[in-house]
Amino acid sequence: MSMGTPMARYAAARRVGDFVFMSGVVAVDPATRRAVSRYEDLPEAAQAELRGLGYATGQMSVDVFEAPVVAQSWFVLARIRDLAAEHGGTMDDVIKLVQYFRRLPDYALFNRVRGLFYPGEPPVSTVVEVNRFLPGDEVLIEVEATMYLPRG
Repeated sequence: MSMGTPMARYAAARRVGDFVFMSGVVAVDPATRRAVSRYEDLPEAAQAELRGLGYATGQMSVDVFEAPVVAQSWFVLARIRDLAAEHGGTMDDVIKLVQYFRRLPDYALFNRVRGLFYPGEPPVSTVVEVNRFLPGDEVLIEVEATMYLPRG
Protein backbone atom coordinates (compact mmCIF):
# COMPACT_ATOMS: atom_id res chain seq x y z
CA MET A 1 0.00 0.00 0.00
CA SER A 2 1.30 3.44 -0.85
CA MET A 3 0.41 6.46 1.23
CA GLY A 4 0.93 8.41 -1.97
CA THR A 5 0.46 12.03 -2.80
CA PRO A 6 -2.72 14.10 -2.69
CA MET A 7 -5.39 13.04 -5.15
CA ALA A 8 -6.18 16.64 -6.04
CA ARG A 9 -3.98 19.56 -7.02
CA TYR A 10 -2.88 20.99 -3.69
CA ALA A 11 0.22 20.88 -1.53
CA ALA A 12 0.19 18.07 1.04
CA ALA A 13 2.44 20.23 3.22
CA ARG A 14 4.17 23.58 3.04
CA ARG A 15 6.97 24.99 5.16
CA VAL A 16 6.69 28.60 6.32
CA GLY A 17 9.62 29.67 8.46
CA ASP A 18 9.94 27.23 11.36
CA PHE A 19 6.51 25.70 10.77
CA VAL A 20 5.26 23.01 8.41
CA PHE A 21 1.51 23.15 7.77
CA MET A 22 -0.05 19.90 6.57
CA SER A 23 -3.27 19.79 4.60
CA GLY A 24 -6.10 17.70 5.95
CA VAL A 25 -5.36 14.01 5.52
CA VAL A 26 -8.09 11.45 4.86
CA ALA A 27 -7.72 7.68 4.75
CA VAL A 28 -8.10 7.10 1.03
CA ASP A 29 -5.59 4.75 -0.56
CA PRO A 30 -4.32 6.62 -3.64
CA ALA A 31 -3.68 3.33 -5.46
CA THR A 32 -7.32 2.23 -5.26
CA ARG A 33 -8.94 5.65 -4.64
CA ARG A 34 -11.09 3.94 -1.99
CA ALA A 35 -11.45 4.74 1.68
CA VAL A 36 -9.68 2.42 4.09
CA SER A 37 -12.37 0.42 5.86
CA ARG A 38 -10.84 -2.87 7.08
CA TYR A 39 -7.83 -3.87 9.12
CA GLU A 40 -6.67 -5.83 6.08
CA ASP A 41 -6.26 -2.50 4.25
CA LEU A 42 -3.30 -1.76 6.57
CA PRO A 43 0.20 -3.25 6.68
CA GLU A 44 0.57 -6.30 8.95
CA ALA A 45 2.77 -4.33 11.37
CA ALA A 46 -0.07 -1.81 11.82
CA GLN A 47 -2.55 -4.63 12.43
CA ALA A 48 -0.23 -6.04 15.11
CA GLU A 49 0.00 -2.62 16.81
CA LEU A 50 -3.78 -2.35 16.79
CA ARG A 51 -4.18 -5.85 18.21
CA GLY A 52 -1.97 -4.64 21.08
CA LEU A 53 -4.65 -2.02 21.81
CA GLY A 54 -7.43 -4.62 21.75
CA TYR A 55 -8.54 -3.92 18.16
CA ALA A 56 -8.39 -6.25 15.14
CA THR A 57 -9.83 -9.03 17.27
CA GLY A 58 -10.71 -11.36 14.42
CA GLN A 59 -14.31 -11.40 15.67
CA MET A 60 -16.47 -10.21 12.81
CA SER A 61 -19.24 -8.99 15.14
CA VAL A 62 -16.73 -6.64 16.85
CA ASP A 63 -14.37 -5.73 14.02
CA VAL A 64 -17.13 -4.78 11.58
CA PHE A 65 -18.07 -1.85 13.84
CA GLU A 66 -14.60 -0.71 14.95
CA ALA A 67 -12.48 -1.39 11.87
CA PRO A 68 -13.48 1.56 9.67
CA VAL A 69 -12.65 4.29 12.20
CA VAL A 70 -9.69 2.48 13.79
CA ALA A 71 -8.08 1.63 10.43
CA GLN A 72 -8.67 5.17 9.15
CA SER A 73 -7.19 6.59 12.35
CA TRP A 74 -3.99 4.59 11.91
CA PHE A 75 -3.75 5.41 8.18
CA VAL A 76 -4.19 9.16 8.70
CA LEU A 77 -1.67 9.35 11.55
CA ALA A 78 0.85 7.25 9.61
CA ARG A 79 0.50 9.63 6.65
CA ILE A 80 1.12 12.60 8.94
CA ARG A 81 4.20 10.78 10.32
CA ASP A 82 5.42 10.25 6.72
CA LEU A 83 4.87 13.93 5.84
CA ALA A 84 6.77 14.95 8.98
CA ALA A 85 9.67 12.69 7.95
CA GLU A 86 9.66 14.08 4.40
CA HIS A 87 10.27 17.51 5.95
CA GLY A 88 12.98 16.29 8.34
CA GLY A 89 10.82 15.88 11.45
CA THR A 90 9.11 13.30 13.62
CA MET A 91 5.77 13.04 15.35
CA ASP A 92 7.39 14.73 18.37
CA ASP A 93 7.70 17.83 16.15
CA VAL A 94 4.00 17.70 15.17
CA ILE A 95 2.66 20.00 17.87
CA LYS A 96 -0.97 20.56 16.85
CA LEU A 97 -3.68 18.42 15.32
CA VAL A 98 -7.11 19.53 14.16
CA GLN A 99 -9.26 16.40 14.03
CA TYR A 100 -12.53 16.33 12.14
CA PHE A 101 -15.01 13.49 12.71
CA ARG A 102 -18.25 12.53 10.97
CA ARG A 103 -19.36 11.08 14.31
CA LEU A 104 -17.94 12.65 17.44
CA PRO A 105 -18.08 9.38 19.45
CA ASP A 106 -15.41 8.01 17.06
CA TYR A 107 -12.93 10.31 18.79
CA ALA A 108 -12.59 7.78 21.63
CA LEU A 109 -11.33 5.10 19.21
CA PHE A 110 -9.09 7.58 17.40
CA ASN A 111 -7.62 8.80 20.69
CA ARG A 112 -6.44 5.29 21.61
CA VAL A 113 -4.80 4.85 18.19
CA ARG A 114 -3.19 8.30 18.48
CA GLY A 115 -1.38 6.98 21.57
CA LEU A 116 0.63 4.69 19.27
CA PHE A 117 2.03 7.77 17.53
CA TYR A 118 2.37 9.88 20.70
CA PRO A 119 3.45 7.53 23.50
CA GLY A 120 4.44 10.52 25.63
CA GLU A 121 2.66 13.84 25.78
CA PRO A 122 -0.05 14.25 23.14
CA PRO A 123 -0.08 17.33 20.91
CA VAL A 124 -2.33 20.32 21.31
CA SER A 125 -5.55 19.37 19.58
CA THR A 126 -8.92 20.56 18.42
CA VAL A 127 -11.80 18.16 17.78
CA VAL A 128 -14.66 19.09 15.46
CA GLU A 129 -17.71 17.15 14.29
CA VAL A 130 -18.62 17.74 10.65
CA ASN A 131 -21.47 16.68 8.41
CA ARG A 132 -19.49 15.03 5.60
CA PHE A 133 -16.16 14.86 3.81
CA LEU A 134 -14.86 14.66 0.33
CA PRO A 135 -14.24 12.27 -1.37
CA GLY A 136 -17.22 10.34 0.04
CA ASP A 137 -19.43 9.27 2.90
CA GLU A 138 -17.17 6.34 3.82
CA VAL A 139 -14.48 8.82 4.94
CA LEU A 140 -14.93 9.20 8.71
CA ILE A 141 -11.90 11.25 9.78
CA GLU A 142 -9.78 14.09 8.47
CA VAL A 143 -6.77 15.44 10.35
CA GLU A 144 -4.64 18.48 9.63
CA ALA A 145 -1.36 18.99 11.42
CA THR A 146 1.16 21.69 12.26
CA MET A 147 4.81 20.85 12.81
CA TYR A 148 7.35 23.11 14.51
CA LEU A 149 10.78 22.48 13.07
CA PRO A 150 13.28 25.24 13.83
CA ARG A 151 15.95 25.68 11.20
CA GLY A 152 19.24 24.52 12.68
